Amino acid sequence: MKITKIETLVCHAKMRNWIFVKVLTDHPGLFGWGEATLEWHTRAVVGAIADLETLVIGEDPTRVEHLWQMMWRQHFWHGHGVVRSTAIAGIDLALWDIVGKIHGVPCHKLWGGSVRDSIRLYCHLGGGNMESFYGTAVDNAKQFAELALEAVEEGFTAFKSMAVPPTMPIEGLKPIKAAEACVAAMRGAVGDEIDIMVDCHARPSPAMGMQFAKALEPYGLYFFEEPCWPEHLEGLAAINASVATPIATGERLTHLAAFRDLFAVRGCDVCQLDLTHCGGFTEARRIAALADAHRIGIAPHNPQGPVSTAASLEFGFSQPGYIICESVHHDVPWREAVVDEGFTIDPATRTVTPGTRPGLGIEINEDEVRRHPFEQEVPQRVFYQDGAVGDW
Repeated sequence: MKITKIETLVCHAKMRNWIFVKVLTDHPGLFGWGEATLEWHTRAVVGAIADLETLVIGEDPTRVEHLWQMMWRQHFWHGHGVVRSTAIAGIDLALWDIVGKIHGVPCHKLWGGSVRDSIRLYCHLGGGNMESFYGTAVDNAKQFAELALEAVEEGFTAFKSMAVPPTMPIEGLKPIKAAEACVAAMRGAVGDEIDIMVDCHARPSPAMGMQFAKALEPYGLYFFEEPCWPEHLEGLAAINASVATPIATGERLTHLAAFRDLFAVRGCDVCQLDLTHCGGFTEARRIAALADAHRIGIAPHNPQGPVSTAASLEFGFSQPGYIICESVHHDVPWREAVVDEGFTIDPATRTVTPGTRPGLGIEINEDEVRRHPFEQEVPQRVFYQDGAVGDW
């Protein structure tokens, strides 16, 4: 059995272009699906996949670890840059999909079988709608409360919000009070039985992240995400040590050694590795084992397309430290037309039970994908009041 071709199918999904990766073999009808979505870098990732294709054409697709080592270590440059690690991830996921299909079992069965009966999903406010999640101003606490209630009415027992505004390295009380008002409004609307997450998008400096973390601590957040730049390990560790709220980060880290350094300083209590950015299942399983050694929970970053979601769930059914799965469902109205999923979501509880289809258990409607060809993503530019560049 040999790999004969790698195809990329780009599907424009408003905020991002989904990059679906199809690895074909010389066995008729046997192929695998992966995803390598990276916002604002679509053409770069598609090109990187074409570069990597030269390494794996003619190789046995079941030698997944061997092929991963080739893609990561050869062509001189190691594969930890986000463009290349995303390209590797897309191919790696597709290879595991092929292996599952060969053996007739879901991917989680390949890694020892399911360790749980269900996985809880959490949503973004607005269900992944870009305007609701990213466009709700932090001076509109009432809208945060209304969107929180909508999430609960849709069955979710957990949701994530962006209640922290962009701030300069040091600011006064105004942004702190605005964030606190939004979180207080959400907590007041949904009560204590619903889990609330706040994503800072790494906007604050360590000093401001500390202030936000302490101000929001009384509201019992499920986790507080990216309170400062992920490169600032000392800042993450200081914030994590100073509040009871679990700190979450990891979506921008792309390889095992980066997570090693993060875990060594206890920079987080929730690891948000992204299956489509950190080298796919092959590297993610090593990261998860390291997280287990530190008793750090796993909650994958997953705001991308449907193949990413299927991969995140298959991963979750095999990992003891997995706690919850990020999901979006209202990003585009035709999302369900693109994919036929093998897992089942209980709409009353927003929990997922394992599927029985082999591999990732999904089928992609290529005709529907072609109805939404590539479009340049909308730029997301942030500037402070004085005109200096900020973080989105």
